[in-house]
Amino acid sequence: MGGFEALPFGFLVLVIGLALLVNAWGVIDAKLVASAAAREAARAYVESSGPTSADAAAAARRAAAETIDGHKAEPGHWEVRTEGQAVLRRCARVTFVVTYDVPTFRLPWVGGFAGSIVTATGRHSEIVDPYRQGLGEPAGLAPDCRG
Repeated sequence: MGGFEALPFGFLVLVIGLALLVNAWGVIDAKLVASAAAREAARAYVESSGPTSADAAAAARRAAAETIDGHKAEPGHWEVRTEGQAVLRRCARVTFVVTYDVPTFRLPWVGGFAGSIVTATGRHSEIVDPYRQGLGEPAGLAPDCRG
């Protein structure tokens, strides 16, 4: 009857491996959510009907919140911000960054990120339509708007 003592060890390795997979999938899923929220925030900003940048920023935050809610992610673990200055003006490039904090649980034998918070980041950039009516003149044409 030799070898019976290896069965509990093998089962323990299987359970820890599955838990590590769950941790990794949580981080991958958070990265997908952050990327989608940043994309929707940038689109909402550049397509906003608001006359000011503050109105467009509010629309972008709403779009990011709806995207995160649509993915059934936890609402208190994310943050949306602009990278650089966001100006609602023709040909202006606007970049949004969404960060999402993913808590992971501690695993035996596994060092590194286990038992901490991993921050997933999504970044997306859009250019305000150069032919859009009702906005100010372009301030220094972006390379994509020359032509």
